[in-house]
Amino acid sequence: MAGGNTEQFLYLTTTGRKSGQPREIEIWFTSHEGRYYIIAEHRERANWVRNIMSNAGVSVRVAGETLAAQARVLSDSEYDAEMARQRSRQKYGWGDGLVIEITPATAR
Repeated sequence: MAGGNTEQFLYLTTTGRKSGQPREIEIWFTSHEGRYYIIAEHRERANWVRNIMSNAGVSVRVAGETLAAQARVLSDSEYDAEMARQRSRQKYGWGDGLVIEITPATAR
């Protein structure tokens, strides 16, 4: 898996829920066991989160590698959500919001 904890940003491409066009954002991330975790500060109000809720198929680009992936909104009570928040606090000093888990198609 590209990226690890040395990269600062992940580039997430979603499909616009209204336009059908690709939409790319640059966002902080952490990784764990072959998955990426990103946090939406504005929760479901963020357009990219709404796009994921409409179509979970995404692509991620980290350290120059682009991967097809599936994104999933984690409930606040899921263990992986709290783990992702803790990892984000360690890496960036911040970890509040809605956690999205991204599983590359190549992850097992």
